[in-house]
Amino acid sequence: MIKFYHRIRIIDKGRQVMQELREKMWLIIAFFLGVSLITDAIYLCIMVAQHQPAEIALADTKPAVISGDIFIGGAVARPGIYSARCDDTLTSLVSSAGPSTNADTSHISIVIPDKTAASQPQKVNLNRAESWLLQALPGIGEGKARMIIDYRTKNGPFRSVDDLAKIEGFGKSIVDKVKDYAVVGD
Repeated sequence: MIKFYHRIRIIDKGRQVMQELREKMWLIIAFFLGVSLITDAIYLCIMVAQHQPAEIALADTKPAVISGDIFIGGAVARPGIYSARCDDTLTSLVSSAGPSTNADTSHISIVIPDKTAASQPQKVNLNRAESWLLQALPGIGEGKARMIIDYRTKNGPFRSVDDLAKIEGFGKSIVDKVKDYAVVGD
C-alpha cells in the first residue's frame, strides 16, 4: 500500500509540475503577444506621422489659343500646312487633311517649338520620302522625284546625298541645291 501511495504522490507531483509549466508557458505567450502589439502600434504611429497629406493648390490656367499655320503630315491624303483659327479643334484640323484608311488617330504627335530656339529645317530622307515630299526639295519636280524613287527601288538605299549624281539627268548643280535639305538614313 505504501508503494501505491508513493506512486500516487509521484503522479500528483508530476501533474503539479505540468500545471506550473502550462501556466508559465501561457505567461510567456501573453508577454510576447503584448510586446508584439506594442511594437506594431508604435510602427503604425510612425508610418501615419510620416504620411501626412500634402495640400496641392492648382493655379487657374487659360487654354492656349492656337492660331497660325500648322503642318499636318503622316498618314493623311493631303499633307501640308493648314491655317488654324481659334475655334478649330484637333479633330477638325486632322479631318481637313483627310486621314488615310490605315491612319492611327489614337497616336497624334504635336510639337510646339520654343520661340528662342533657332528653327532647324526638317530634312527630307531620300531613302523613305514619298514623291510629294521629294518635290519639296529645290530643283526637284514630279519627274525627278519619280526618278529618285525608281533609282532607290532598283539599286537600294542611297548611301549619301551625293549618290543623286548617279541618276541620269541629275547634275552637280541639282545635288548642290538639294544637299542642305536632304539626308540619307535607314
